[in-house]
Amino acid sequence: MTYSGKWLDQPEEILFEVSERVARITLNKPDKRNALSPRTLQELHDALLEADDRLDVNVVILRGAGKDFCAGYDLGGVYAGRKAEGEAAATEAPSYRSSSGSYDDDAWFMERQQALTTVIFDLHKPVIARVQGNCLAGGTDLALMCDFVICSDEAKIGFPAARANGSPPNHMWIYHCGPQWAKRILMTGDSIRGRDAVTIGLALESAPADQLDAVVDELARRLSFVDNELLSAHKRIVNLALEGMGARTIQRLAAENDARAHLSKGPRRTQFKADMAEHGLKTALTNRDAPFGDGVIRLRED
Repeated sequence: MTYSGKWLDQPEEILFEVSERVARITLNKPDKRNALSPRTLQELHDALLEADDRLDVNVVILRGAGKDFCAGYDLGGVYAGRKAEGEAAATEAPSYRSSSGSYDDDAWFMERQQALTTVIFDLHKPVIARVQGNCLAGGTDLALMCDFVICSDEAKIGFPAARANGSPPNHMWIYHCGPQWAKRILMTGDSIRGRDAVTIGLALESAPADQLDAVVDELARRLSFVDNELLSAHKRIVNLALEGMGARTIQRLAAENDARAHLSKGPRRTQFKADMAEHGLKTALTNRDAPFGDGVIRLRED
C-alpha cells in the first residue's frame, strides 16, 4: 500500500503505517536483506520525520521485512552509487566531490549519510528497533541510534565490515556497552547473539523469534498511552545527558574516523578492494571473514 504525506511521498523501499498511536516503519527489501542504499536511507529519514510530525503518533517501531533487520550498507557498485575518484562528468555540468578523491571528500560523504540516520536520535518521539536475523554494519548504525533495542534471542548484532572496510560512521557502541565491549566487537568484527546483547547492554530485551512481535508491541502499547509531549521531555533529557557525555561530538568524529580508516593500505584492506574489483562482493566478503570462523561471540553460561 502506497503512502503520501507531508514528509514522505510514495516510498519504494520502506513501508509506513500508523495504528493505535504507533507508527511502524519497515525496511522493505527482504531479497537484499534490507541493505541500505542511498534511496533507502532517504526514504527512512523522511518516514521518521513523518512519524515525528504526525499528531496521531506517539511511538515509532523500526523493523525489517523478511528474515533480517538489516544486513548493512549496499556495497554493490561504488559503495552504493557514490561517484568514484576520477570519474568524469558526462556533460559540462558543474563538478562535484568524488567519494574518495580526498580525505575531506570522504568525510563529507560520511557526514551526509550520517545526517540521514542520526535523525533517530533527534526525533522527539521514542523509537523502538525490532531486530531479527542479521543486524550488521549499517544495521547497527540504525538500531543503536534507537531509544530501545528489542531483538530475537538468535539475532546477530555486529560490525564485520570493521575487519577490512572501515570504522562505524555512527558510534553509539560505547554508550551502550562500555569501552571494553566496544573494542572487543569493533576490533574483531565479531557479532553477538541477541540474548547476549542484552547481557552487555546492546539491547534492552530479547525474546524467542515467535514472541518478538508481542514483546515489541507491548512496550510500544505502554509507551503510546503517555502524551507525546511528555515522552519528548523524557527522551530529550536523557539524550541531552548523552550529549553531555560527548555523544554528539563522537558522531561527528566517527564520520571522520571512518574516512581515516578508508585510507588504510594494509594487506587486508588492500585484498578486500582487489577482490571487489576482480571477483565481486561475494568473494570479497568470503575472503575477508574466513579467518574468523562463524564470527560469533559466545558468553559463558554457568
